[in-house]
Amino acid sequence: MESDRDTKQGRTRLREPTSKASAISSKPWSVPLGDRERADNTLRVTAPYDGELLAELELSNAAHVERCLDTAYRLFRNRDAWLPLPERIGILERTARIMLRERIPLAMTATQEGGKPLLDSEFEVERAIDCVRLCVEILRTESGSVIPMDGTRASAHRLGLTQREPVGVVVAVSAFNHPLNVVVRQAAAAVAAGCPVIVKPSPATPLSCLYLSRIFREAGLPAEWCQVVITDQAGIAEALVTDARVGFLSFVGSPAVGWKLRSRLSPGTRCTLQHGGAAPVILLEDADRKSALDSLVKGSFYHAGQDCVSVQRIFAPRTQAQDFASDLALSALALKLGDPKNSATDVGPLIRPAEAERVHTWVQEAIAGGAERLSGGAPIGRSLYEPTVLFDPPGDAKVSRLEIFGPVVCVYGYDSLEEAVIRANELPFAFQASVYTTDLDLALRVYRRIDASAVMVNDDPTFRIEGMPFAGLRQSGLGEGGVPQLISAMQIEKMLVLHSREL
Repeated sequence: MESDRDTKQGRTRLREPTSKASAISSKPWSVPLGDRERADNTLRVTAPYDGELLAELELSNAAHVERCLDTAYRLFRNRDAWLPLPERIGILERTARIMLRERIPLAMTATQEGGKPLLDSEFEVERAIDCVRLCVEILRTESGSVIPMDGTRASAHRLGLTQREPVGVVVAVSAFNHPLNVVVRQAAAAVAAGCPVIVKPSPATPLSCLYLSRIFREAGLPAEWCQVVITDQAGIAEALVTDARVGFLSFVGSPAVGWKLRSRLSPGTRCTLQHGGAAPVILLEDADRKSALDSLVKGSFYHAGQDCVSVQRIFAPRTQAQDFASDLALSALALKLGDPKNSATDVGPLIRPAEAERVHTWVQEAIAGGAERLSGGAPIGRSLYEPTVLFDPPGDAKVSRLEIFGPVVCVYGYDSLEEAVIRANELPFAFQASVYTTDLDLALRVYRRIDASAVMVNDDPTFRIEGMPFAGLRQSGLGEGGVPQLISAMQIEKMLVLHSREL
């Protein structure tokens, strides 16, 4: 894919396709919802930045959820109806090609409903396409295994081998912050695994999911293999997730909801949970300050901090901490806030006005407790919040203890590396983390001692590719969310043992 490089943020700007031809309508999310009963009410999808009405969608009711579950379960139970491997590969290959063709409207849809700046949404589309392609690569290369069977006299004359089969109906509950890429990862993994999937997108950002559903159908996936449930009712969502016909739950969202749903899953239902954290960064005395600063500005304020591994806590040597925090604040002040559809915008809105109000309350609490505000600290308009740098907020403040999920980063001073590691590990969350240093031994020392599923050296914690075993630990999640790991989790390794005198 051709691209232009935006040197200011290192982001990718997609060029307009040379052909405007498209089978997708001007409202690509307007998917026929079948002959189900009319929903109980309507969902108004609005833009976070200015409240513009983007769509009015019928909400799924209990009857629709039941129909989706019945359809998906019947598909799974009928082995003759399973999609053969070559057919799944073909569907995913065509899906990637259609997404490439539709990359501009896909990015605009994600930006309009989620508020992520357009350049970042374009990059999200690139990642989503790569995700689908990775699914194809996995299907072409992964296989079962041969199990040694001749180690004892009792097992002689036997051959053991395994093959992969779908685990059952997949329910994918998705979050708002990456409205296309998260849904693609969940749904494409399910298609690759051979599982019927029911997707429940966030009610704040359902349009990208509906767009993907339509692309799947154009690519040849029968509609019943990927169904969409749209609801803002916790009871309906819980009934979907906890039904005994569900074989696997892929959940991306808040810890409170995720752990509650896991506790109520039907016996036998497997799951992965991907929540959030309060990503720690340890800056060592020998770190390249300029390189670290450039990296951490991006990691702190990308998508207005609405990322599960967004930089939240930076620990710097006490003799350097104030200066580094001041430099970070100057960089934050240079970021452009505004309409996410404007390609010059660096930081867009929070998903809803109430979130801007919550973030402001937390910041004010930290300042009242002794934190020094070096930049930002105020809401702007409907749902924008200034990129905020706080120096040395109290340890019991919400910004120090909880996931902020907003454009706020805290800088703390430390006296020893051991102290920094202890403070980085003191929260009940653990996801990705970073260390900045030119000393390999010190980098490895932090890597071995910090609580995280992935540690970046001289890079910010938001870095990831789709093949990584992306995983939250402790209260941050359960299982792994990378594409290879998701596909594997959605399958069983079924064993065959052959007994013959010729073996």
